[in-house]
Amino acid sequence: MLNRVFFDMKWTSHLRQIRILFIIIAMMIALASLVVSHLLVSDLAKEETARMEVWAEAMRSLNAADEHTDLSLVLKVINENHTIPVIVMTHQGKIQTYRNVDLKGKTHKDSLNDAISQAKRMRAEGHVIRILLDKHREYIDVCYDESLLLRRLSWYPYVQLSVVLLFVCLALFALLTLKRAEQNRVWVGLSKETAHQLGSPISSLMAWMEIMKESYPDDLLLPEMENDVKRLQLVADRFSKIGSQPTLEATDLMVVLRRVMAYMQSRTSHTVVMTLHDSNEKVMANLNVSLFEWVIENLCKNAVDAMEGCNGHVDICVSASERTIIIDLTDTGKGIRKKDLKNVFRPGFTTKKRGWGLGLSLTQRIVEDYHRGKIFIKHSEVGQGTTFRITLPRP
Repeated sequence: MLNRVFFDMKWTSHLRQIRILFIIIAMMIALASLVVSHLLVSDLAKEETARMEVWAEAMRSLNAADEHTDLSLVLKVINENHTIPVIVMTHQGKIQTYRNVDLKGKTHKDSLNDAISQAKRMRAEGHVIRILLDKHREYIDVCYDESLLLRRLSWYPYVQLSVVLLFVCLALFALLTLKRAEQNRVWVGLSKETAHQLGSPISSLMAWMEIMKESYPDDLLLPEMENDVKRLQLVADRFSKIGSQPTLEATDLMVVLRRVMAYMQSRTSHTVVMTLHDSNEKVMANLNVSLFEWVIENLCKNAVDAMEGCNGHVDICVSASERTIIIDLTDTGKGIRKKDLKNVFRPGFTTKKRGWGLGLSLTQRIVEDYHRGKIFIKHSEVGQGTTFRITLPRP
């Protein structure tokens, strides 16, 4: 089981690199697709421009023809254009002819006005070939637009890019889902196994406590030993609840916080002062008391460790609105570096020389998965301290 846990931590530490690799590969595919598609579109646009130049020459020949001119080849060139929208305008701004153009006018006059409007747009975009007809400077403008095929090809890279991004997102989602499921199985297995391993020695200790009470009924150390055994029972109970949905009950949050602060203060150096800013008002929340106490204990313990034996303070402030309860836990420890802020809740991450880096990960799981709340670092500054914020929904 421990090997599984260490493997899970190592795998998790590489998960970010795997995501970055996926993104880089997707960007390379998308970039290659955009380059190839751009080249194809550019070549097709040049080909259409060349075709329109031939078509314009055919129109010039048609306008210059007389009764002795053979127009069979000219008409064949003109009639073979079935894809490229083209509008021919005279030098007076009138429409001479058009092909492959969708006109939206309801009447003939409206259609001509629409054709003039489209021709002006094509000319403004530079899609025009001017043909001089005679010495009086008469001319026609052959205005053309991109074919439907060319327009579709110009949009194709972006559609393809969207498909690639969607595929990468789905792959990452599947990867994270599988990883989370595997992580859950590891957490559950580790927790159940820990609770099981603690059960036997705790039962044995309880039996020995009863024997010692009979033999030494007046011993002043026995009550403290009994408290420690009960504490072990509580720890085993907490581990047994990881992996199954715990029961939440409406509880006065302030009572829970007072109890935890009293317990932690009694087991912490006198150089660290723990303060609960208590208004003596009830703040009701749906809690699993045993697990939520574990959350506050973990945060307090991390706060004390961050002070590294120096004088300091741990303050808890509670505020409540109609929908949300906010708990801010602030310490005056060494703070967290900016580059580590996004990793503090990751399993296996720790800045301590000893430890597995599981405490904050379990804390996040208890708050978010079991209590439907949120936990995050509100503020942290190196050398100044850190503030963790927990938000819980009101019952």
